[in-house]
Amino acid sequence: MYDRPFTAHSLEVAISELLAATSDGFDPDLDARITDVLKGLREQLDMDVVFVSEFQDGERVFRFVDGESAIEVQVGDSAPLEQSYCQRIVEGRAPELMTNAAAVAAELKLPPTPVPIGAHLSAPVVLSDGRVFGTVCCFSLQPNPGLRLEDLSRLKGCARLVARKVEAQDFLDTLPFEND
Repeated sequence: MYDRPFTAHSLEVAISELLAATSDGFDPDLDARITDVLKGLREQLDMDVVFVSEFQDGERVFRFVDGESAIEVQVGDSAPLEQSYCQRIVEGRAPELMTNAAAVAAELKLPPTPVPIGAHLSAPVVLSDGRVFGTVCCFSLQPNPGLRLEDLSRLKGCARLVARKVEAQDFLDTLPFEND
């Protein structure tokens, strides 16, 4: 869908275009376009994994995963929400941007992770009624002192796109379809 590799500017443009294109209606290509943007963000930030999680019944359920790491998370996998960075970030108990997650985890007594997390970015997926659907996160196994607030801003743009996709799908699920 988009030319690769994304630069910081082209990624920002792609997110802005998608947000504008979806503001007035449903975009049938939204899934593929969001996938491209999430993959592009992961690559541009040199992160190992990007994922979208849904908070459901005390669990963090992985709805989208791209990248490779020792964690081997798959779509549909779940883990207790209380044992995640995600819940603490959404509640404001941990920062959304961690260039050295190990140092932050030690200071804030964050839960242990299956593998050491070096850098971590996370943004809540907030629906228009204020409910938190889950998060968009990306991480690397190595610290990344080069991450900036602008990178977090792009991740937040992705979270807004995911929220629109969730709401569009919820809307479509409520439509009565005629039997042919």
